[in-house]
Amino acid sequence: MRRLELLRVEHRDLDSAIAALVEAGGSDQMQIARLKKRKLRLKDEISALEDQLIPDIIA
Repeated sequence: MRRLELLRVEHRDLDSAIAALVEAGGSDQMQIARLKKRKLRLKDEISALEDQLIPDIIA
């Protein structure tokens, strides 16, 4: 649970960092792309951990 919360915090922080870089205007597009990729990897890891915590329901 602690790992999941840390990942969520980092995901939100990356969102803020990306928004700040975009608002700055002449920022480095490569840096923005790297941050977005990292954010997507975090989202995938968060989803995987959440799937492990929630038991499968047989319908």
